[in-house]
Amino acid sequence: MNWGETVRTALEAIRSRRMRSSLTMLGILIGIAAVMLTVGLGQGAQAQVRSQINQLGSNLLIVSPGSTTTTAGIRGGRGSASTLTTRDATALASPVVARDIARVAPVVTGSQSLTAGSTNWTTTVVGTTPDWPAVRARSMTEGRFFTTTELNDAASVAVLGSTTASQLFGAQDALGQAVNINGTTMTVIGILNTAGSSTTTDDDDQALVPQTTYSSRIASSGNASGISTLYIQANSTDSLSAAHQETQKTLLATHGVTVAASDFTISSQQSLLSTATATDQTLTVLLAGIAAISLLVGGIGVMNIMLVSVTERIREIGLRKALGATPRVVRRQFLVEASTLGLVGGVLGIGLGLLGAQVLPHFLNQPVTIPPVAGIGALGVALIIGIAAGVYPASRAARLAPIDALRSK
Repeated sequence: MNWGETVRTALEAIRSRRMRSSLTMLGILIGIAAVMLTVGLGQGAQAQVRSQINQLGSNLLIVSPGSTTTTAGIRGGRGSASTLTTRDATALASPVVARDIARVAPVVTGSQSLTAGSTNWTTTVVGTTPDWPAVRARSMTEGRFFTTTELNDAASVAVLGSTTASQLFGAQDALGQAVNINGTTMTVIGILNTAGSSTTTDDDDQALVPQTTYSSRIASSGNASGISTLYIQANSTDSLSAAHQETQKTLLATHGVTVAASDFTISSQQSLLSTATATDQTLTVLLAGIAAISLLVGGIGVMNIMLVSVTERIREIGLRKALGATPRVVRRQFLVEASTLGLVGGVLGIGLGLLGAQVLPHFLNQPVTIPPVAGIGALGVALIIGIAAGVYPASRAARLAPIDALRSK
């Protein structure tokens, strides 16, 4: 019996037992689809997290102040102290001090109620410098950002996020309109391009003013030189590590402290991305392991069906061997049947997985990204499962003695 006859015989055997074969392939189908969608959800989550972190700005370092300690010894959380000042930002912006730092954007923030005519809206007001859009990788959809001259003059100008603008002015164009912030009337000179939002923050809901304007007219702390966060842009991705070292060295010098007693923390995109990616990868592996159990169940189903098939076809096997079929030919026939069940189930599973990748994002608000290698791997796994599950039944059929098989009822 050649390979063509073997394949034809295997397909006829599967076709004659349609219901049983369909249920067997269903187990493989569900397992393959589950693994593909699990991997796709994990890849999609990683891509989404990477995109959100990259929106913070390119080659970004974030410097946060340290924590406070009361006289009773109670320590506040990170960022509770006021250890960062405009003096730190000026020192870091000097190319002589930090050659690997391209730009520095000091930021001071607070929640304020904004009023435009009879409409009011409470949002985050950010006091910063003209370098903020470049450092945070933001662009303008209308108007412009404030200039160095307006920063030096503490000008009464503001740039609004798209959410803030729509809440205050609705469909009306906000450009050139007046906004009152803590008793100070500001002129809207620009609208930021949308950056999106997450479950906890809306990057489009904020108002930006010159840092000097915020300190002199809006802030209630009385600390005119205090800032909340330093955003630092390195010259390139390759120089990010050098920029990190220069930032640490400069701040230790300006604060007069040692590394052990440092009153600030420095984080980077890479560290945030590595942590988030590692978490997503762990969850993906865990869920993929759970989904793989269904593949194991599908493989056991294939083996069970093949064992039943061997039992039902003992007389057929005996007749074939009596007519000259070798154990190798009999073994090959049953292996082809098992691998066909696994392969067809795998193809259908891949189809279901790709369909799910198109449908699920509409219900989960979560991207599903299935890499091509996942489809190829799934097809290979399905074929391996079919072959592995058919080895024992095929070997059992090949070992049957012709006379004993023909005597079977």
